This record gives sequence, structure tokens and C-alpha cells, in this order.
Amino acid sequence: MTATTPSENPLLDLSGLPRFDAIAPSDVQPAISQLLDDSRALIVRLTSPGAATTWNDFAAALTDGLEPLSRAWGIVGHLHAVNDVPEWREAYNHMLPEVSRFYAEFGQNLKLFAAYQAIAESAEYARLSPAQQRIIDNEIRDFRLAGAQLQDDQKPRFQAISEELSQLSAKFSENLLDATNAFSELVSDEAELAGLPEDTRQAAREAAEKDGQSGWKFTLHMPSYLPVMQYADSRRLRAQMYRAYATRASEFGPAELDNTPLIGHILRLRREEAQMLGYANFAEVSLVAKMAVSVPQVLDFLRDMAVKARPFAEQDIAELRAFARRELQLENMEAWDVGYVSEKLLQKRYAFSEQEVKQYFTEEKVLSGLFKVIETLFGVCLKPDSAPLWHQDVRFFRIETPAGELLGQFYLDLYARATKRGGAWMDEAITRRRRSPGSLASDAIQKPVAYLNCNFSRPIGSKNGLARPALFTHDEVITLFHETGHGLHHLLTRVDELAVAGIHGVEWDAVELPSQFMENYCWEWSVVQEMSSHVDTGQPLPRALFDKMLAARNFHSGMQTLRQIEFSLFDLLLHSDFDPAEEGSVLDLLGKVRREVAVLVPPAWHRFPNSFAHIFAGGYGAGYYSYKWAEVLSADCYGAFEEAGDPFDQNTGQRFLNTILAVGGSRPAIENFRAFRGRDPQVDALLRHSGMVTV
Repeated sequence: MTATTPSENPLLDLSGLPRFDAIAPSDVQPAISQLLDDSRALIVRLTSPGAATTWNDFAAALTDGLEPLSRAWGIVGHLHAVNDVPEWREAYNHMLPEVSRFYAEFGQNLKLFAAYQAIAESAEYARLSPAQQRIIDNEIRDFRLAGAQLQDDQKPRFQAISEELSQLSAKFSENLLDATNAFSELVSDEAELAGLPEDTRQAAREAAEKDGQSGWKFTLHMPSYLPVMQYADSRRLRAQMYRAYATRASEFGPAELDNTPLIGHILRLRREEAQMLGYANFAEVSLVAKMAVSVPQVLDFLRDMAVKARPFAEQDIAELRAFARRELQLENMEAWDVGYVSEKLLQKRYAFSEQEVKQYFTEEKVLSGLFKVIETLFGVCLKPDSAPLWHQDVRFFRIETPAGELLGQFYLDLYARATKRGGAWMDEAITRRRRSPGSLASDAIQKPVAYLNCNFSRPIGSKNGLARPALFTHDEVITLFHETGHGLHHLLTRVDELAVAGIHGVEWDAVELPSQFMENYCWEWSVVQEMSSHVDTGQPLPRALFDKMLAARNFHSGMQTLRQIEFSLFDLLLHSDFDPAEEGSVLDLLGKVRREVAVLVPPAWHRFPNSFAHIFAGGYGAGYYSYKWAEVLSADCYGAFEEAGDPFDQNTGQRFLNTILAVGGSRPAIENFRAFRGRDPQVDALLRHSGMVTV
């Protein structure tokens, strides 16, 4: 193979920000192949006879040497997620087995394992910083979980499992995106649009025109799907859209997009992998690196929360059914009616609609308000910045100290696209670390860079010749604050060791703490006032309307809590108490879970597991409970600001920065929490914030 250079291959240029304006799918194979070769050569050198096993000569050198591969492959993975066109999909999938094989081999390399163990057992270990000691401990744990201590005749099989799981997860995600894109509903009768907001109608009209058709085109992407389920008076349209969404990537569609066989295969491989490591099931493996210590502990936590939420959920569903019968003449409320009935009840009870609220949350005003929250809380400044971008809609910003010192940068990709994976997520582009002494970079500290991705509605239409701004629902504003919380965890770290800087090394069931913490500010009047401006009048959201929103904040929180617990229990039992080799299907288990905790059961043909990308393609396998677990932590942390009497209390904000955000994964999450709160977590604040307390 002919080696390439950064000047010839932009994917190899890691001297600064990714060169998204120059990187092409054809760059992937030569760049990643070269970096794999370089990484393997480095490992051979560092593990050769006589090589030193010290922090600087081995651990730090290995981190420095492997970072180029990690960063370059991260760029490829990011482009696969945000620009999933055939060329990028092919480039990503072509190299995925090779990259997976490298990391599987790395995790089973006994020489590397022995070198980390040698450092742990040496006199040097006591002289290392706490962050460095945690890295050594984490590495030894991860080598064990990667099969380093397996018998030699078992390692090829374990490696093959790791490679296949990576490919199956990618295929699961691609099937889901393709199935989502495959469906559309063209409405020709304008009467069927009754109840739909004007901006939703206009977007549907523009979508149809783009296809050269008349009428209105609706899709399963959230900006199109959700308004139909929430506002469309046409029960036929709601039912049609609901069924299409609920059966994505299942046997009800094209066979090549059916995720059912992938689910079974993933579960079998995960179970086999866990048993090879000496664990009873995959859930036990998953919990090794989390705050929670055992499957029974998590099950008890979830079931206890379910007991607390159930009375409120039962009241919620009873109210919905009664309202549907009394006000909407729906004697039997079906699954595709729930969102519609809920919105009508909310409007009736609180005299406002989410569509009314949406007119006040324009993109620029929301971003301005979000940035002010961050600046006030943490004493930093956010400013627009420039960088090569992967799409014209993407924006770029920098975060710095008041004195102008750069702390980090982030990309913001807000709008939904057909080639972009669904949902919202934060990912890392570059992680903070102290560069090696021989580095040519001018700054000794490498500054972190993050990707923040959402799937919101883009600007639609114009008024008086001017393009109208994008409008966000309040739920979308909350989502933006949530993902920004993840970004702050990555960007505001002060840890100089890459492996525990920012979100690195943070237990999976604690990583949602900063994101859920930030959501609270979407409910503070001073914040909402600052970040709202009516799209037509420019007036901030009226206090009377905000008070209605506040009163409705916990509308059906009991049902929503049980729904999260349903997903979490299903995930945990699927990976612990379910044997895919025995009789009984994944759907049977889901039905059992629903009989235990759900108050609202979908139709039998609903294929929820086939689109549960969090656990089959997103790293949350046997870890979906993390959302609810971390919600306890985040609510308790926000309680400290409530006790201080000011959501922007400077001392409390700096303490949160210093004890949670800045330290990242350099110490256990429970120690971070105790350092901030002065005690162990308590569930009281979450129950209070969710309105699940008996007055």
C-alpha cells in the first residue's frame, strides 16, 4: 500500500479542525488503513522486549500514538451519521470490520495488558496523579472485559463476535433510517389537514412540490410526524402515520430492512460474549463500568419508581379516556388517538397549545438565551466562529474565558434531513489533553471540540420578502439544552489526560447528569423571558402563558415515567433474564413487562424493539435505565440551586463546574456528586419536580 500524507489526504490532517470541506468518501480507505498500520507498529514498538513500562514511556505514548486513528475514524462515523448517502455508507461499512478487528485485537493483547498491570504494581503508581491512576485502573478493567485473559483458543471467537456486533449495530441503524425514509403519505384532500398548524401544512406542501407532486406530503421524520399525531383531526391520517411509524424496520415492510433477525442475532452474540468472560449475561458485563453495582439493584430501583409513579399514571390515563369520550366522542381511545387527545385535554385544562408557544421560540432568540444561561452560570463567553462544515445549515461556535482564552469549540447541526440519523445526540470531535513535549502545536493543551446534533424543523416560508426563522417547540428547546449539557461536560473539562477528560471515563449511568441538569433552565421564567420573541410581533412570551406552561409541566408525568421504566425494564431483562436460545420471543418479554408496569398498551402489531436504536445501535444496551438513574442525580443537583434561592447562584454554579463538569471521568461519579452535594443522592427532588408527590 502506498502511504499518503495530510497534504494528499485531508482525513490524515489532524493538525486542527476536521477539513469537512475537503474530506471525501474516497479518502476513508487509504487514510484509515494507514492509521491502522501506524497504530499496530506503535503497539509492537511499545511492547517489544526491554521496552519501558512507565507512565510516560508506555501509557502516555500509547494514548498519543492511538489518538490519530480514533479522531479520524470519529470523523468518518460522524459523516456517516449526518450525511448517510450511499457513498459515505459504503466507505464507512467497508472499513468498519477492519477498525472493529483492530480494537478487538487491542483489547486481547496480553503484552499491553501486562504493561498496564506492571505500572499498577510498580512504585510509580503511588506517584501518579489520581486521574492517571484511574486511567490505569480503567484500562486493566477494560482489558479483562475485552477478553485479554481468555484462553488463546477462545480469542478468535471473541474477536469475531466483537466485529460482528459492530456491523450488526451499524446495519440496525441504517435499516431504521432507510425504513423511515421509505414511507410517505401524500394527502390530496385539504379537508384532511383540519387541525394541523399552518407551518406543518406549508412544510408538507413544500415537500410535495419538491417531489413534483400536488397536495401535501407527510413523512415519519419528527418535524412532520409529531404534529400529525398531535393536531390532525383526521383519525384516518393519524392511524395511517402511527402504523407506519410503529412498524418501521419490521416484517411489515421490505424484508431487507427488517431488524427482527438482527435483534435476535445481537442478543445471542452479546450473551455468548458475556458467558465467555465468565458472566451469566450481558447485563452483568454492562454494569461493571457503571455506578450501579448489580442487576437486582437496578431492577429494585426501577420497580420502586414504578410503584411511586403508578397512582399518578392511572389517574392520567383515566382522565384521558374520560375526556376522549366526553369531549371528542371517542368511545375507544386507540393508540393513534393518545397524542391528539392529550393535546386537546391540555388546551382545555390549561387554555394554551404547544403550537401557540412555538411561535415565541425563534432559533436566534433561543440560542441567545441558551448562551446567556451558560455564560452566567459558568463565567464563560460563547461567540460565533468559523470552520469547514459538512452542510450549509451547520453553525460553529467557540467557548472562551472572559479574558479571551479558548476553552473549546462546537458544531451545531439543528435541522432534520433525510440523510441524517434521527434523534438528537452529542459527540466528540477532539478531546482535551496535554500534548506530548515534542508536539509542533503552539498550545501545550489540545482544546476540545464537540458535535451537537438535533432534528428540528428548518425555516419555512417567508413574510414580506424575508425568510421566516426556524421555530422550535418548547420540547425541542429542552432537547437543545439537554444536548448542550453533554457538550459542556466535554468542553469545560480541566482534565489534561485524554482517557478521563470530559465525558471520557464517566460511568454511563452518570453521563446524563449534566444534560438533564441543563433542562431545568427551560422552566425558569427569567430564562424563558430572555429567549422568547414572537415570530411576528417580537414580543417575549407573556407571563400568563408561561404560568400555564408551568402548571402543565407535569401533565401526564406519571404516564411518561412509567413509559421510561417500561423501556428500561425491557432492556435490562432482555439482557439478563431472557435467553434468546429458548422458546419465547422478544415481543413476549415486552408484553410481560407491559403487564407489570404499563397503563397504556400499544396494539399487538406494534414493533417497538425494531426501532429501539438506543440499545441495539447506540451503546445503551442494558443501560437504558441510565436516563432515570441520572435524572435522580440531576434533580438533586438542581435542588442545590433551589436551596440557594437563585438558579444562577454564583457560588453554586462554580461549585457545579468545579466538582462535576471540570473533573469529567477523572474520579468516580459518586465522588463527584458527593463533592457537590455533600451527601449521597436522594430521590425526593425528582419526585417533586415530576409532580409525583401527594399534597
